[in-house]
Amino acid sequence: MKISKSDRIKAAAIRALEEAKDRKIDVKKANQELELGGPKGLEPTRYGDWERKGIASDF
Repeated sequence: MKISKSDRIKAAAIRALEEAKDRKIDVKKANQELELGGPKGLEPTRYGDWERKGIASDF
């Protein structure tokens, strides 16, 4: 049985959609990982310094 060009394209499109779905899930997981012991709140920087428990360190 010979596979037509349109069938090959459909199969490739299905694979591409599945791969894109997997990548999207991986990106969501990566964005959910939190820094252990990191600063709480929205923006930890203040004038290029990092503040932790009242102590600021300049990188």
